[in-house]
Amino acid sequence: RTPSNTLDAGVLEGMSFLYGAALLFAILGTGLLDFRHRVAVFGGAPGRTAVIVAVSVVFFLAWDIVGIATGVFFRGSGPWMTGILLGPELPLEELFFLILLSYSTLVSYLLATRALSRRSAQ
Repeated sequence: RTPSNTLDAGVLEGMSFLYGAALLFAILGTGLLDFRHRVAVFGGAPGRTAVIVAVSVVFFLAWDIVGIATGVFFRGSGPWMTGILLGPELPLEELFFLILLSYSTLVSYLLATRALSRRSAQ
């Protein structure tokens, strides 16, 4: 047993979805912020939100693919990842991360824009 391997295999069972579950939980949290403040999906623009998030995810997936092809990006490994690959060096979790990145950025931008416009109106 090496010093870096301090967890038993039994402890790690069932944790292969932990990172993906954390990303889904964060997406849900962003959705709850959206619901509470009604800025994107729940602000009456579900189609526009879906298009913006989809275009952003496609852009960043293309960015990842170029980075992978040039040897700049590579897949890390860990016991918290599923091991499911969408392509060479492109883990499933990357898709969830890009959705989170795009959706949370959109919600943050819309919330900041709303706050700034309210502030300037005062």
